[in-house]
Amino acid sequence: MENHREHNPRSPHCHHQCHSCFNMAALLLFVSVSKKCVKCKEAPAALVIRAGDAYCRLCFKDFFIHKFKAVLGKNRIIFPGEKVLLAVSGGPSSCSMLRQVQEGLSEKANKKLRFVPGVAFIDEGAAIGQSVEERQRTVAELQAVFQATGFPFYILPLEQVLDLPASVVATNPSPSEQPASAYKAAVDHFVETDGSNFPRPQEPKKTLLPRVQESHTLMLQQLLASVKTLTAREELLNTLRQHLLVHTARTEGYSKLMLGDSCTRLAVKLLTSISLGRGAQLAQDTGFSDSRYGDIILVRPMRDYSAKEVAYYNHLFTVPSVVIPSVDTKTVDKASIQRLTESFVTKLQTDFPSTVSTIYRTSEKLQTACRKRSGADGCDRCLLCLCSLDTAVEEPSAFQATLISDQLSGSKCLRGSAAETLRPEPGRPESPPPTAQCCSSAEGRGCGRAGSDGGCCSSAKLPETTGLKSLLCYSCALTVRDMSTVNHLPQYILSEAQRRQRRSQMREEISEFLLDDGDEGN
Repeated sequence: MENHREHNPRSPHCHHQCHSCFNMAALLLFVSVSKKCVKCKEAPAALVIRAGDAYCRLCFKDFFIHKFKAVLGKNRIIFPGEKVLLAVSGGPSSCSMLRQVQEGLSEKANKKLRFVPGVAFIDEGAAIGQSVEERQRTVAELQAVFQATGFPFYILPLEQVLDLPASVVATNPSPSEQPASAYKAAVDHFVETDGSNFPRPQEPKKTLLPRVQESHTLMLQQLLASVKTLTAREELLNTLRQHLLVHTARTEGYSKLMLGDSCTRLAVKLLTSISLGRGAQLAQDTGFSDSRYGDIILVRPMRDYSAKEVAYYNHLFTVPSVVIPSVDTKTVDKASIQRLTESFVTKLQTDFPSTVSTIYRTSEKLQTACRKRSGADGCDRCLLCLCSLDTAVEEPSAFQATLISDQLSGSKCLRGSAAETLRPEPGRPESPPPTAQCCSSAEGRGCGRAGSDGGCCSSAKLPETTGLKSLLCYSCALTVRDMSTVNHLPQYILSEAQRRQRRSQMREEISEFLLDDGDEGN
């Protein structure tokens, strides 16, 4: 879901760049009155998107709507009659996406959309310590917006993530790839039947925030409190949010999940992901479609819109949005890597208007190769983000060098103890075990003494942390390392981790009886 504070001029929680952006927009509106629309050449321009791109009000609306339908038609991922769940956070971009779907399904629409939509909103009030009354107020505002669309909607408290099944983070089979002619055949069938054989949206039900147990709220707050940095907290929240959305899509029968990330937001996410060590996952994190969950495909139809275009459209055509604070509201630029990157891109965009588009075009060229392994599961996938593991690399690599450097500096190792990371070569004697010392003493956070059993004073926590990190990609391992304990993680994550560890142990026990890929043809 999009970031709640992305360029919403009505938000008192927005940082100063939002106000300066909107002030500049107001100035452009004033200056462009004397210009003519570049499309119809007749009506006076109402806004200027870029230098030389002045549009009147009606032409800009046609341009905005056409771009949304064109990106869906070009990719041909959503088939006629499919159920699509729209993830709406209440921010400008996701609310604009909701309006585009509403316009595309109206009776007067030209080239109507052919899928069946639903709306999902995740209430994260518990993550920022909001009271029940404040959360109910926010839900009531969004409920009025959702009911006006006529689509079924789901109000999901973030606490529900604690009750998810382990299947959410298990590898699900992807639907069989259909030939290129299948999409055209589905469209022709839809036109012939006039859509009569396809499901219709249900009538929206009057629902407020579902009742949440106080114990669940406390457990969620303990989980977030165990994360020591705001950077890791935002990453963990984004992961949990995505898990809850995917589970809701599965249980309610939706095959696609539509996100409201704009071009500006994805440009920030691309640079942030590189800074956080997610270079191998950039294609999934920023691309139009993301199939990491197998049966549920994530799509980002707003990725061609800049935040400026979204702000213009919402202002001119009165698209409602709701001001909702997030975990980094009113924080300084250096509070987290995400905030610092956003501030950097926003300020650079002010002086160099092609900054966001240049970063965005780079993201379109990215692809990620899946590292295959012998076995029925296909790719090894991260336990949290479900992207392909980027830690299964050869020893002479930057990743292995990072592990060795991390071990020698005395900090906690990303993939377990030194005995696991630096395996002795055949014929070389094993090095003696390290001297008993607290693993945290080098970082200034530990007690600086050994435990009563000669090991680390926190050795009781190391086995489960070590085992968990071996199932994570590099970036998610950094997030877990910033947690004081993994005991507060949701049970479905810990259960799946145990299942994978047992499966890995079983594979090692029977490894000599398994055939390699090269032996299957013999």
